[in-house]
Amino acid sequence: MNSQVTQEEKQLKRNEGSVDNQFEYVISKSYTYRGNGKVYKNVQYHWLTELKASITDSLKVKDKNLADTKAIVDTQAKEIESLKSELSNTQQKLDNINAEKDSMSLFALQMSKSGYNILLWSIIAGLLALTLLFLYRFNSSNSDTKAAKLKLEEVETEYEEHRRVALEREQKVRRQLQDEINKNKS
Repeated sequence: MNSQVTQEEKQLKRNEGSVDNQFEYVISKSYTYRGNGKVYKNVQYHWLTELKASITDSLKVKDKNLADTKAIVDTQAKEIESLKSELSNTQQKLDNINAEKDSMSLFALQMSKSGYNILLWSIIAGLLALTLLFLYRFNSSNSDTKAAKLKLEEVETEYEEHRRVALEREQKVRRQLQDEINKNKS
């Protein structure tokens, strides 16, 4: 126990050990007496000054650690703000890229892909409708043309028949006229 006491005294004098151990040493080495029904402790003054210096040094170390920690926290807060700003910029760029990816340029106008698909299919449907309309009109005109050609052939046939009949009649009338002229001459 005696070696323990000298070691504790060395620690106190050298300000070694924890503050709690130093307090325990001072309390255990203080003189205890009773008076008026109360317990009193007498502590050597130099122990208190050494304890005060030790506590002051410990508080300075804690304050320095606290200041260092606060500086680290401030630095990290700045880094966090910087990262948040970068994240916001990156998110905005990502949104822009997604918007560009989900849209197409048509005649220098940006359109969404769904709008582009609707426009494209509308154009295709319109062209298909026009094609069907032109096919209907072509077939209708073609049948009208065929009917007109048939009528024309009938009219031409009729005309040829009429012309042949008229020519025969004219020839017959000329023969009769010639016959009459020949009869009148004789």
